[in-house]
Amino acid sequence: MKASRLAIAFVMAIVASSPTLGAHNGPPFPIVSDRPAGPYVVSIWTDPDTTDDGSAGGQFWVRVHPAGQAVRLPPDTRALLTIAPVRRDGPARSASAAPVRGDMTNQFAAVVMDHEGPFTVRVDIDGPLGAGTVTATVDATYDLRPPRSLFFLYLLPFVLVGLLWGSLLIRRRSGVASGFSRKDA
Repeated sequence: MKASRLAIAFVMAIVASSPTLGAHNGPPFPIVSDRPAGPYVVSIWTDPDTTDDGSAGGQFWVRVHPAGQAVRLPPDTRALLTIAPVRRDGPARSASAAPVRGDMTNQFAAVVMDHEGPFTVRVDIDGPLGAGTVTATVDATYDLRPPRSLFFLYLLPFVLVGLLWGSLLIRRRSGVASGFSRKDA
């Protein structure tokens, strides 16, 4: 029985330290879809997570396409993302978007969103085709997953039921092996 408890504790320690527990809580969602902005058509997708540790949890993907379908997006087209709190004082924060895997039409930027609530989002695009600006609003929220420490609390009832069931099976087998049966009782 000691070996099984040690094995369960070992497995729980591995699961708790697994990086997949800290995985993304959901897919990004659009806040702007195919909006004309100067010579471009722009879409903005976001995962607006608020953080207290100063990490850039507000993630934004900017999709930029030329308004003319026959024209290719020049490689030196850049997007600058700026956010500012709506109902609260705070600094505006900016980040230059970088191409995702070398694709100029899909650019990524991450910024610090230090509190929950609405933020204005402004994307300024500049390139050889000209300039364009798109604005939107997004509500930043904390990542709503429970902390890792609560994982054990949620798992505990299942482990206890499993241990109880296992000990019952072991007792039942040892009772059958010693020749004890219900008829003898």
